[in-house]
This record gives sequence, structure tokens and C-alpha cells, in this order.
Amino acid sequence: PENTIQGMLKALDLGLSTLEMDAVISKDKQVVLSQEPYFNNEISLQPNGKAITLKNQKDFNIYKMNYDEIKKFDVGSKVHSRFPGQMKFKVSKPLLAETIDEVEAYVKAHKLTKPVYSIETKTIKNGDNEFHPEPAEFVDLIMDVVNAKKISKRVIIESFDMRTLQYLHEKYPKIQTSLLIDEKEPFEDYIEKLGFKPTIYSPYSVLVGKGLVDRCHAMGIKIIPWTVNTLKEIKYFMSLGVDGVITDYPNLMSQIKQAY
Repeated sequence: PENTIQGMLKALDLGLSTLEMDAVISKDKQVVLSQEPYFNNEISLQPNGKAITLKNQKDFNIYKMNYDEIKKFDVGSKVHSRFPGQMKFKVSKPLLAETIDEVEAYVKAHKLTKPVYSIETKTIKNGDNEFHPEPAEFVDLIMDVVNAKKISKRVIIESFDMRTLQYLHEKYPKIQTSLLIDEKEPFEDYIEKLGFKPTIYSPYSVLVGKGLVDRCHAMGIKIIPWTVNTLKEIKYFMSLGVDGVITDYPNLMSQIKQAY
């Protein structure tokens, strides 16, 4: 299941060098792995086993719950309509800190290469102080964990929210950044708006062509499109010269590695 320790370890088994994860904040200021700052109806069951609906999912606001309450929800048993092949078992949303501990221990025990952690700050429009803290506090809470675990050289902070990256760049200038993009505006406009050159430009895959790849590289910026979920697409984007792809199917990347 997504954003779980088991999912991260499976990705390591498949030979992936970067683990992509999403971070939200709990009421008691813990950094929790989650795709949304609430319990998504597609993957979540309440502690009593009851379903969550599309209509009421935002009522299960993670920022309004302490982690002790959050970990009682099951986010691994429900069959996901868009990912029918996903392994199913009962599991809770983990803390970023415990995820790093488990991954580092697993890597050491199995003599694997230490991975890069690509952590997305999950903010939503007009969600400050309702679904998450303001950007500065959000980033500081993540960086407290990163620094405590001594992995700052292997971390990329990614976000659609430029405020997050701008604060990070100002306060933690050595940390790698990735600007996520889902709208068709000129690449140069986004960089100008951001105010600095991010390490990575990460657009929605349909926005990526050879011209954009070349323009990124000309500015010394890596380009990593999302979300690329077929072997054919991965091969196509690799042929354009992208620096990597974000995928929901890490097994595809291991197939590519074997092919080359």
C-alpha cells in the first residue's frame, strides 16, 4: 500500500534508489506519511472497520487528530479500484521518523545502497491552519526529523506549493528541492515565480516534450515527470533524456534496469 513502511521496503527489494513519500502533520505535530491531509475514502477504514465515504472523508482531518488516534485507522486492507493488483493487509499510516529508521535498518541488514528520500509536503489550497500548519512550520517539522536522522544529504523536498520551497531554500539552502507542476504555463515563468533554480523540475507527464527537457538541462535543472505508469511511457520519457520518472509501479523501473 502507498505511503507505508512495507511499500518502501518492497521498492528497495525492486532495486529503487529513490523512495517517494508524502508528508502531512498531525495535531500533536508529528510528521505522518499520507497522500492527503485526511483519510482518503478509497484506501481507508475507520478504527471500527466502517468505510469512509467521498462525502465525509475530509471530516477525518489528520491535522485535527493526535498520532495515537491516526494509527488506529487501517489504510491497507481496502481494495483500491485504480490499483487492483496492490497487496492487501491491515496497516496504519506511519511516522516519517519510524519509516526512515526501518528503511535504514533494512538497507544495512540486506547490504543495499542507501536510498534518497523524496518527501512531498502535502498542502492544499486555503488549507493553512485547517488541514496543515503554515509553510514555515511544516518545513521545520520535516527538517527536524531529517536532521535528527542525519539524512539531509539524501533528501529532496518536493511540493506544488512554492511557499514551502521558498522557505526551505531560504532557511535550509543545502537541501535539494523539486518543484511539482500540474498546469501548462511556460517553464521559465514558473522558475521566475519561484525565485530560484530548484534541483528538479517535476511536471505532469503530459506537459513534457523534448523541448522542455532541453530547456531544463540548459539551466542546469533536472527534469523528472510524474506519474508514469506503463513500460512504454517510461521508455519514451527516457528516450527524451529525462533524469528519472515518478511511478506508482516501481516493478516497471526494475524491468527497465534489467533491459539495459
